[in-house]
Amino acid sequence: METKIKAHFTAPELLNPTNPVTVCLIGAGGTGSQVLTGLARMSHSLQQLGHAGFQVSLWDDDTITEANRGRQLFAECEVGLSKAAVLVTRTNRFFGTAWKAVEKPFTAATATGRYAIYISCVDTAAARFAIAEVLTELDLRESHSDIPRYWMDFGNSKDTGQVILSTIGSTRQPASEKFIPVGSLPQLTEEFAELLRQGDTEDLPSCSLAEALEKQDLFINSVLAQMGCSLLWQLFRQGFTTERGFFLNLGNFRSQPLAVG
Repeated sequence: METKIKAHFTAPELLNPTNPVTVCLIGAGGTGSQVLTGLARMSHSLQQLGHAGFQVSLWDDDTITEANRGRQLFAECEVGLSKAAVLVTRTNRFFGTAWKAVEKPFTAATATGRYAIYISCVDTAAARFAIAEVLTELDLRESHSDIPRYWMDFGNSKDTGQVILSTIGSTRQPASEKFIPVGSLPQLTEEFAELLRQGDTEDLPSCSLAEALEKQDLFINSVLAQMGCSLLWQLFRQGFTTERGFFLNLGNFRSQPLAVG
């Protein structure tokens, strides 16, 4: 007898929306800047397929330093400018979007409105717990637009990292003869709380690219961004996923998927 595999089916209103799906991207650093590009490519491709695409707000209060150049795609003339503003302006010009830059940290005090998808690309466990605090206070009533559905977190050290997809609340699942539908995916801050606290360190700015590369390898951010965006793309194109993330070791080129359920 064939054993059924657990799968999570995408919230239905995201697959054929009237308006663009709202996305809150938190962090415009090494990973966040790459994820923004991935979201733009994905939104454009979805629109070509008849979907409404995305409306993204990029949250980051940091400015560009010389150490950011190389690992992130910033020009010399952009040093000293807002990361969020530079990246969103560039994206809007290239893709013809009207995405927004929010030059603030994402905290309970600053976060306003609500989004269908939250994506975090932050450096510390403290920042993740702060995001989780905001998400637990969201209004999840389905009578409102932009129902909060997913939180996707990107995290990495020098040459390892992970992407983990969580649901915000629970999503109603359809009946399936092939899969066991799973409506709720655990949040990172609940499932790996102790590991997050143990691995947290003070995030100090790097004075040079060479120093920055001692903390994070040149391609770990871009590889994580590509693979994480591929998971999100699967949710929209396939309508379900049997994996809710993965662990990556770029040092030995290994990736381990994290199964739903």
